[in-house]
Parts: sequence; structure tokens; C-alpha cells
Amino acid sequence: MSPFSALKDPTRFLFFTGKGGVGKTSLSCASAIALADRGLRILLVSTDPASNLDEMLGVNLSDTPTPIPGVPGLSAMNIDPEQAAEDYRERVIEQLGPEADSQEVSTVREQLSGACTTEIAAFDEFVGLLADDAPEFDHIIFDTAPTGHTLRLLSLPKAWTGFLETNERGASCLGPHSGLKMQEDRFRSALRCLGDPARTMIVLVTRPDKGAIREAARTSDELAELGLSNQLLAINGRFRAADPTDPVAAALVREQDEALASMPSSLAARPRDEFPLLGFDMVGIPALRALLSPSSAAPAQMEDVPNAAGDLPGINRLVDEIAAGEKGLVMVMGKGGVGKTTVAAAIAVGLAKRGHAVHLTTTDPAAHLSFVVAGEMPGLTVDRIDPVVETERYIEKIMATRGRGLDDEGKALLREDLASPCTEEVAVFHAFSRVVAEARSSFVVIDTAPTGHTLLLLDATGAYHRQMTHHLDPDAPGRVVTPLMRLQDENYTRVILVTLPETTPVSEAAALQGDLKRAGIEPYGWVINKSMAATGTRDRLLRSRLKGEHEQVDRVREKYAKRVYALDFRPEPPVGLDELRSLS
Repeated sequence: MSPFSALKDPTRFLFFTGKGGVGKTSLSCASAIALADRGLRILLVSTDPASNLDEMLGVNLSDTPTPIPGVPGLSAMNIDPEQAAEDYRERVIEQLGPEADSQEVSTVREQLSGACTTEIAAFDEFVGLLADDAPEFDHIIFDTAPTGHTLRLLSLPKAWTGFLETNERGASCLGPHSGLKMQEDRFRSALRCLGDPARTMIVLVTRPDKGAIREAARTSDELAELGLSNQLLAINGRFRAADPTDPVAAALVREQDEALASMPSSLAARPRDEFPLLGFDMVGIPALRALLSPSSAAPAQMEDVPNAAGDLPGINRLVDEIAAGEKGLVMVMGKGGVGKTTVAAAIAVGLAKRGHAVHLTTTDPAAHLSFVVAGEMPGLTVDRIDPVVETERYIEKIMATRGRGLDDEGKALLREDLASPCTEEVAVFHAFSRVVAEARSSFVVIDTAPTGHTLLLLDATGAYHRQMTHHLDPDAPGRVVTPLMRLQDENYTRVILVTLPETTPVSEAAALQGDLKRAGIEPYGWVINKSMAATGTRDRLLRSRLKGEHEQVDRVREKYAKRVYALDFRPEPPVGLDELRSLS
């Protein structure tokens, strides 16, 4: 394996992006440590609303730079969307002046309670790091959220710059946000910085599997369209079989080789580096250092560990339990890359196989459902909530209702307001609410976006609930039923958390479960995906991972889950109706 090209002559800003679960956080942390070990001053920033930098580095982080013990010169921070939103609200309220009464302040605070404000506030923090020259750091490394959320983030400087050029009054969906106009120079500066190859490099992280590579290719093309062309491909988790006669190891090598050989030509033309699969979780400074210096890692040890997931029921049992309800909503959630799409598709196919009408959809901007299902079957409808389509539909609906009776100038101003980048968030929420309501009469299975993006959607759901119920008498007949109420109803909604038997995915699923419970949503059960123990592999590297797997399965069973189901590791991902039927 060659040294990491991104670190030979690093740009001031390094962005690590890619599909969930490919190792963005591991590689960004390892890179930050490697540069700091050279004596450079490094700031590592997570833009993921569900950041796990704290666990990886073993430090409690905040929204201000925190020095990392054991790595002189390295500081890290999380962009906290909720704290950023609260700070933003306070700045807007200050603009009202001392003459504003309590009713005005309350109204403005309510206007700024939604996910749109949260996104803008986090975006403003991100722009500040790009636009402000921070001489105390030599390099700033961004560990980003999974691809769909990151594409949204990186496109916002261009979207807001264009919007502010044509909208003199500020976006009405943001309440009194005329202050945004003052930010225009910062947005322009951020856009110039992102597109300058001398200052910014994008590291596209992927695993050597077809789904991750397909998303990396799409991301590469979309970033290039935004003017971000200085890209490096990082292939993480490359496996070399120590025993080529081991069928599991041989199949895994074959699958990876085939995925890399079929890489789209546009992506194959990018410069690339490869990093090996290691026999331990990437948690802690020693493990992260070993990622870029695998020769310094301890040799893989054979482990004689029993199959911790051997007595867990499979997906077929879960489908039987869901099918007994005759209708309802199933939401499949978890960290990116843990297999949410596979589990959601298997549940939907299993329900359809049992004779039920099923709508399978996704809120993930990356949308892999059609590739996983790869076919049609009676009773199963497969689609996705497409942000572009839903935004166009929402704009036309608003024009047809609020625009009715307006003169031409009024309609032009309304359409100008709706050109705000915030409109997409509102439109996607309305589409999500519509899909949730379908489960009153049939089964709806939602493959959600990776955790951070899903939390923002749930934040919008909560904001809408508060808005709709604020003035209602809770005892009045015919009270409104909001999407949040449906998600809180255990007879209506079953939330399934998916994880891998690894430290970080389990921790992130546990944190998500805590967020859900605080919103009054009780998860139904957990699915532990890709359990290696049952494969019987003899490969030294693969078997070295079994001890950690056993510890994480026990952790889920004993600390977090009411119900636990398991899916065994398969060298080739289950794709197509026949494979999904076999799971369910």
C-alpha cells in the first residue's frame, strides 16, 4: 500500500465524503493525526449531525476546538446543529431591538424552530470556517456526513449566493432573516474556496463494493458540476486473503475485485489510494495511527470465539411479527453503511410474499432501493422521495393556493421566495408526512437516510407537531393527528434499528435510540447485520474480528434492545427479489 497522496502536499482544507459506513471518520481522523505528528497545527471538524468523533478519539467534544490528548497540535470539534440554531435564533432576536415585546419575540422564536433554521445555522458555522482565515491552524480537515447530506451542504454556498443575488427581501420562509443578505460576501468567499484546487481537496472515500463505488461515482460527478474538481479516490477496507482456499475469504476477494473492475470510467480516471482491511475496530489513537501505517499494527490473532448471534432469530421472524398487524408503518434506521436498505427491502418483500400490499420507499437522497430490489413482484410498490420532484410539486401547490388572487408582481415575488434552498427541506417533510399517513390502510416500509439526515427530518416533524398543537385544546374532539403522533404510536409504527457488530455503529444506534425515546418514539427492535461468526471462516484476519463482534452482540442484547434479530455475513450483498425472499 502506498502512502496517502492527500498528505504529501496537503491543501489547507481537506474534505472526506462518501457513502455511510465506508470509513470517512476513520480516514479523516488518521489523516489529522498523521499531519499533527509532523508538527503541524490541525483542526478536525465533523459536519455530521450524528458525529462519532468523540468515540473515535476518546474525547468529549463540543462546538469549539478541543485539544486531543496524546496528539500534540491536533484539536477537534463538532458543528452542533442544535447549539448553532439556538445561537442563530438569539442573533435574530437581538436584531428586533429593545422595543420588541414578549409576543413578538415569542412569535419569532416559533418561526425559527424548524429544521430549516437548524440547517442554515449549521451551514453558517461551516461557511465561517471556510471564509475566515484561522492562522492558529495550518490545515482544517472536515469529516462530513454521508453523501446525500454532504452534497446538500457543499451545494448551499452556490444555492444561497444565487438566491441572494435575485431576492432583495430575504426568504420569507426564514422569518426576519434579512441578515442573510449581509452574509453574501461570506457565501461567495466559501464558494471560491471550495472550488480552488490550491486550497481544497475532496477525498471520496469508498469501500470496494458496488454500491459504495456507484455512490462515489455519482458524488464525484455532482461535485464536479459544483466546481469542486480536485478529487482523490480513497478505497478503504481492501481485503487480501491469507488463505485462498477459505471459501468466505475467496468470495470476498472476488466480490471486491469485480466491484473495482466495473468502476465507472469517470471515477476510475481519478487518482486513487487503497487502504487495507484491518482486524480490529478503528477506535482510539493507536488504531487510527495503524490505519495509515498498517505495518505498525499488531499481527492478526486467531480467535476461538463462539457465535454470539447464533441463537438470535432472523429477519423472517421479524416479518412474521410485523405481518400480524395487517397494516402499519415500518421505519428502518441506523448509521450509514450498516445495511438499512437491505433490511428494509427484505421486510417489504417478506410482507408482499405473505400477501400484503406494501409501499417501499426511501428518504435517503442517495436512494439505493431500486438497485437492491432489482425487480418487480405483485403487491410491492418501490419508489423514493425525490427532493427535486417534491420541491417542484410543493412550489406548484403553493403557487396554486397562496398565489391565487395575486397580481403578476405578487406571484413573481412569491415564486422568488420559493426559490430559497429551504424550500426543499419543507417539501421533503411534506412528502414524508404523506407517506406516513398511507400506513393507515396498508403497509409502508421506509428506508431512512443515515442517522444525521434522519434526525433533521424528525426535528422538522417535531417542529410541525408543536406548531399544529400549540393552540389546541388536548381534550377537544376531532383534534389533529400529526406525523409525530403516528410515529409515537407503537400500534401504528415499528422502528427497526440496524447495526453492525462493531463499536461505532452500535454506539451510534444507541445514541439514535436515545434521541427517539426523548421524542416519545420507542424502537421495536434491533437487527445485527453481517455477523461473521456463523460463516465458519478460517481466514486469520477475518477471525481476528470475532472477539470484538461477540462483545458488541452482547452489548446490544444486554444494554439496549428489547428484541434482537440477526443477519449473517455474506461475501456478496443480497441483491434481487430471490435473495431478499430467502432472507425474509
